[in-house]
Amino acid sequence: MRGLAQAIRETGVSGKRLMEVCGTHTMAAARFGLRSLLEGTVRLSSGPGCPVCVTPQKDIDRFLAIGFAHGAILTSFGDMLRVPGSESSLEEARAQGVDVRIVYSCMDAVDLACETDREVVLFGVGFETTAPGVGVAVVEAQKRGLRNFSVLAAHKTMPAALEALASSDIEVHGFILPGHVSAIIGAGAYEFLPERYGMPCVISGFEPADMLQAVKVLLEQIKAQQPKVEIQYSRAVSREGNRAAQAVLNRVFEPCDAVWRGLGMIEGSGLRLRDEFAQFDAAKRFDVEVPDRPEPAGCLCGQVLAGRVDPPDCSLFGEACTPEHPVGACMVSSEGACAAWYRYRG
Repeated sequence: MRGLAQAIRETGVSGKRLMEVCGTHTMAAARFGLRSLLEGTVRLSSGPGCPVCVTPQKDIDRFLAIGFAHGAILTSFGDMLRVPGSESSLEEARAQGVDVRIVYSCMDAVDLACETDREVVLFGVGFETTAPGVGVAVVEAQKRGLRNFSVLAAHKTMPAALEALASSDIEVHGFILPGHVSAIIGAGAYEFLPERYGMPCVISGFEPADMLQAVKVLLEQIKAQQPKVEIQYSRAVSREGNRAAQAVLNRVFEPCDAVWRGLGMIEGSGLRLRDEFAQFDAAKRFDVEVPDRPEPAGCLCGQVLAGRVDPPDCSLFGEACTPEHPVGACMVSSEGACAAWYRYRG
């Protein structure tokens, strides 16, 4: 690692801010002390790479309302359990009597619907990495003729968020692109970033050596003034991506406008079920009224996700807001920037 750090310094490029837009990269950077290692050369900054964190509290409120008002069985992956909505989390709702169940596969929710007459609702959260699995579950539910299974789709797509960042006033000189998402959508999906915005980009793996190599490549692009999309994580990522997964996404979902915590409404950045699968759309199936409510007072989670501040800049960080008693989503998720900074700050 120190050899790579020296090679980075030898590029002669310094004072640049590089943003990683993947929660696993954020955790790796904190765990392996990469920010300290690169101090004085480049600044690593976290972006909206944590899918749990960018899910707005109104989507969580809507999911909970379906459970409270309609008595549905709410199914979700475990990383959403403690993420706060405006009034409660899934964990707190379960303590109040809502039937909340953790699943380890989207098919677990489909199988559950086969075993009960009650409504079963799956919370569809995540980027292009998890959305194909939800799509497969919807197709399977259709094949089985299920009438009590639905999905509350809150998926987000990464390229749209990157364009929002690249076109904003946030100073970023290069992107460390997400490895998992890129394995699905392919490197070609990001070509607009260097072409339209002159933004250097590298798709990186998750080991410390991967990330340091990605930083070196980004600085070499900056030095040569030749922005492009390069693949450091070639053992898992190709230009074209995973065609089978893309086919599922295109069959089941269509783009829609979506709200991101910290970035607001981004046109075409969400995924909703196509009309062919409307019977499995929980947003259409359940009539629930969910008012807009403000984020918790003093919480800067949204600004952390937008790359405007670092976690320690929040007055709640490490005091009123800890992993045991989180105020914002960024402190809850295992991929959240606040959780990463808190866990490895020593």
